[in-house]
Amino acid sequence: MNRSDPTIVFAGDRKIAVRVLRYLSQRDVKISSLIIPNEEEASHHEELLSIVSYVDGSRVLRGSEFKEQYGKQLLEEIEPDYILSVHYQYIYPEEILNIPSEGVVNLHPAYLPYNRGWHTPSWAIWDETPYGATLHFMEKELDAGDIISRKQIQIRPEDTANSLYKRALDAEFELFKQTWPKLAQFNYDSYPQSEEDATGHTKGDLKDIQEINLGECSTNNQIINKLRALTTNKIDEAAYFEIDGDTYRVQVEIVPESKE
Repeated sequence: MNRSDPTIVFAGDRKIAVRVLRYLSQRDVKISSLIIPNEEEASHHEELLSIVSYVDGSRVLRGSEFKEQYGKQLLEEIEPDYILSVHYQYIYPEEILNIPSEGVVNLHPAYLPYNRGWHTPSWAIWDETPYGATLHFMEKELDAGDIISRKQIQIRPEDTANSLYKRALDAEFELFKQTWPKLAQFNYDSYPQSEEDATGHTKGDLKDIQEINLGECSTNNQIINKLRALTTNKIDEAAYFEIDGDTYRVQVEIVPESKE
């Protein structure tokens, strides 16, 4: 297949979405419609809007509008080749997944099929699974679609979930830049994920490992990995212990000793 100038709908939020959209803009890729969160949920919607200021306001869909009748009809009229989804937190129903001719392409901070779902760096550390970034097609099952490309990054002994996630964001951006020319030329390969290797977690699973039971015996490795996995950018996701009814939260910073 050899076509040019794919028709693109872009859905996303957060700094990584800004980086990807700016990269596309620098390559003169025109966006036909922008899907962003509602203002109260969005973190970078103003930057995204400014990058594609040429997009008419009637083609900017917020929140779940893309699933409503108007949004669905708009997307059908646009006839996109791809919907590019970069950290967009809404679930795409099957009827939306079927609209683009090539599919909905998602950028995910994990080395799929490992760590589908939420809090991927935390689970990569805790479960000791491979980690990285993946560009894949979306399907009805969460993060389970065919892989287009992926990039593995090493989990360092000093990594916490927070530092690992920051490295994953850079890996996502590099992966997208490497892969986009193939997508733009419709000259990509994709392959199914291995269900045998697949792991995944929901948003609420993290609370199941947060408590440190001071009366329970654990190995040093287990304790350190728990603290690393639960050191995110949110204190309420940290590990905790309780003494006399009071709760104490624990985050860590691990600094490798200089070899000089």
